[in-house]
Amino acid sequence: MTELPLPGHRAARVRSTDLLAGLVALVVVLHFAAPDVLDRPAVLAWSTVFVAVCLQALPFLVLGVALSAAIGTLVPPSFFARALPRRPALAVPVAGVAGVVLPGCECASVPVAGSLVRRGVTPAAALAFLLAAPAINPVVLVATAVAFPGQPEVVAARFAASLGVALVMGWLWTLVGRADWLRLPAPAAGVPGASRAAVFRDAMQHDLVHAGGFLVVGAATAATLSALVPRRWLDEVAGSPVLSVLVLAALAVVLAICSEADAFVAASLTSFSLTSRLVFLVVGPAVDVKLVALQAGTFGRRFALRFAPVTLVVAVLVAVGVGEVLL
Repeated sequence: MTELPLPGHRAARVRSTDLLAGLVALVVVLHFAAPDVLDRPAVLAWSTVFVAVCLQALPFLVLGVALSAAIGTLVPPSFFARALPRRPALAVPVAGVAGVVLPGCECASVPVAGSLVRRGVTPAAALAFLLAAPAINPVVLVATAVAFPGQPEVVAARFAASLGVALVMGWLWTLVGRADWLRLPAPAAGVPGASRAAVFRDAMQHDLVHAGGFLVVGAATAATLSALVPRRWLDEVAGSPVLSVLVLAALAVVLAICSEADAFVAASLTSFSLTSRLVFLVVGPAVDVKLVALQAGTFGRRFALRFAPVTLVVAVLVAVGVGEVLL
């Protein structure tokens, strides 16, 4: 949850929920003070797309956050160290496939990966898990199937491309990764005497508010593109195979939408090809602005400055390759 200090007040904070409440209050005021503004076709079109994306994605977001909090509360990090092979080349695919049965959003996968490294898991395997878990878990795949009804090839393409990115980056680290690029994370301080139920509740509340804010931003952006950007502009961008891929890759990095919800935003971008939208779905959970910040805080700035750009290039190339074959 984002908090901003108020000028002149050290203790006062403005949270993302406060900003959202302020926007809702503004809409209510406009409804009574200037109803003609809300009745304009552009505003109605914007609100329709915005509400549709949020309502479709919210159940999957809640389910994903709940599962992530449950795993973080019930599964000890030492389990992964015992379950993974000792050889990095073999540990990478095992850790990547583990993302199928261990769902979690991007925000949860970074600290989990940090815990794995701290407990002796080879960094290559931890990084493979970091990239795979938020992209190929059952919640994300089901959400993608719902967002793209009657198009199972999109689900298959997302699974194959996302797992491919995780494996490539894990194996790449075994070849060129250096220990001095990686700052081992310090153990997180827990609340003394806190019950598992309290830890689960706090983790779910924090992740839901945090991820929900990114969902709102993503839905608002998709609605703005649909309602305000001239159709011919979108058609020109979408009509260029290279430009459409680059634009949606950049959009995925900037929007930083939770992986449980990004499929609904991608589905709303109907002017773009399935391959370019696959790039959006693969890039987002692998590298975005919030992930870079989380990685820098967990593993150090030297790591993030090297890992994020390479991951972006690999994600785009793998997604385009898989899209050309499966879509």
